[in-house]
Amino acid sequence: MATISLKSVVQSSKFLSGLLKPAAKVYAGAAGYQQIGLKYDDLLAEESPLVKEALRRLEIAEPRQVYDRAYRIRVAMQCSLSHTLLPKDQWTTPETDFRYLQPYIDQVNAEFTERDAFDNIKFTAKQ
Repeated sequence: MATISLKSVVQSSKFLSGLLKPAAKVYAGAAGYQQIGLKYDDLLAEESPLVKEALRRLEIAEPRQVYDRAYRIRVAMQCSLSHTLLPKDQWTTPETDFRYLQPYIDQVNAEFTERDAFDNIKFTAKQ
């Protein structure tokens, strides 16, 4: 059974994407994570098995990304402890705030979904 996601509907509609993209940019700016040097994927909880596996695969493919992620998180923790923001020239810009972990998360999610579907196959006995 195919499901339609809101994301795909918004991305396929020029009107909806034009309406929601400015609102998304305002929300990202108001969230404040860019002002302490984080990217959106840095906010994902590492306790999730999905994110753990995605990070493991990222470390194999691009170890520098994992190092940069750890550095950004440490800088953000220091900013949080000292109740300060980074200087404006060190903020994460919308151009540099790309989803570096999302392709791995999508891949792992597809594998977990396939494994779950395979584990739940029901057999019926012939009579």
